[in-house]
Amino acid sequence: MKLLVLYRPDSEHSRDVESFVRDFQRLYEVGKKVEVLSINTRDGSATASLYDVMSYPAILVLANDGSVINMWQGLPMPLMNEVAGYAYNSD
Repeated sequence: MKLLVLYRPDSEHSRDVESFVRDFQRLYEVGKKVEVLSINTRDGSATASLYDVMSYPAILVLANDGSVINMWQGLPMPLMNEVAGYAYNSD
């Protein structure tokens, strides 16, 4: 399982996303890794295209094979326990 966050670091929602990621890692640190990608980079843009992300920020819970278990796009950000529920139940 992988948790992927796609966002624009130079946008108005960057502070919300960075706070969400920091707090999520602090609260749910049981081996769950959060990967944060800027969509301003080549990798971030390619990943957004691969998963058909149309709105930012986007949070994706991915299975080990890369398939999407659940995805949230745009604001407001989802609740942390909702994301954790999908992330921890997908193992």
